[in-house]
Amino acid sequence: MDDDRLELLGQVAVWYYEDNMDQTEIAERIGKSRSMVSRMLNEARDLGLIEVRVKFPLKTDGELEAKLCEAFNLTHARVLADPPADYSTLLRRLGRLGAYYLQDLLQDNIKIGIGWGATLHQLVKALPSTSLKDALVVQTMGSVGRGDPMIDGAELARWLSQKLMAKLHFLPAPLIVANEAIAKALLNDPLISNTLSLARQVDIALVGIGPIDSQLSGLYRTGYLTDADVEKFTTDGIVGDLMGRLLDIDGNLSDVHLNRCVVGQDLESLRHVPLAIAIAGNVMKVPAVLAALRSGCLNVMITDALTATAVLEAQLNQISAQPQPILVPS
Repeated sequence: MDDDRLELLGQVAVWYYEDNMDQTEIAERIGKSRSMVSRMLNEARDLGLIEVRVKFPLKTDGELEAKLCEAFNLTHARVLADPPADYSTLLRRLGRLGAYYLQDLLQDNIKIGIGWGATLHQLVKALPSTSLKDALVVQTMGSVGRGDPMIDGAELARWLSQKLMAKLHFLPAPLIVANEAIAKALLNDPLISNTLSLARQVDIALVGIGPIDSQLSGLYRTGYLTDADVEKFTTDGIVGDLMGRLLDIDGNLSDVHLNRCVVGQDLESLRHVPLAIAIAGNVMKVPAVLAALRSGCLNVMITDALTATAVLEAQLNQISAQPQPILVPS
């Protein structure tokens, strides 16, 4: 498309959205029909010249936020009040809540690490585009290569860097490999080693939390875990994953083969990131969220009120054994 056409589409969009001219007025000004103006606005939207965002107010629960911070020594917490029963809607609202939180932190020279998952996808999707000077985005976990590519770490890192006009460092490796020897070889590769070194220097780490015992497990959906794995790990007291690493209910890294085959930022270095922000919701994730919070790797938690309440009750009761499965309320 030539520059003259783009300029015309942009001008039409400015008249309609910024100058509040109606389509009939614009049609008269450019000598076209009203239906042609409508098609031009759709074309401008398809080309990315127009971004339409619906500002739906998100109510938060300050009392639960304060309790989470006190119970788990967090710097901040954001808790979505009155969470919707529909999981897809919950993901979208948590993503927007996370985007609002991240937006307030953005500044020139910032370095951001990002993992993978559906909730982080919603965060990046909701984040408005802005232009930062000398910003950097780092992919902190290897790619899953299966399932929905839009929630994979490589795609999320690329998308986030585009939205921030930031430099990008990919982690060119799978998340989990066949054995420990392959993992060690990849971790010693200069390109991968350099990327993970940058991951240790980020100002903000964005991470998701996965359960082990439900259809919400990303590791299960992408084929890294089988039904037999889930049964065995659940019996052994493993409740979820953080950055692809399996944890028990007390937040300890489990001594299992899979944890030695992960290619990505390690949990010890995550503890030293100034702001390690986890975003996860749904009461089926309560054991996993509790484990992640107990790990000491996080200092910001973004979740919903039902999940926060159940996590606080479990912490108050000092639950340290494998809990019974928690069902999503109808």
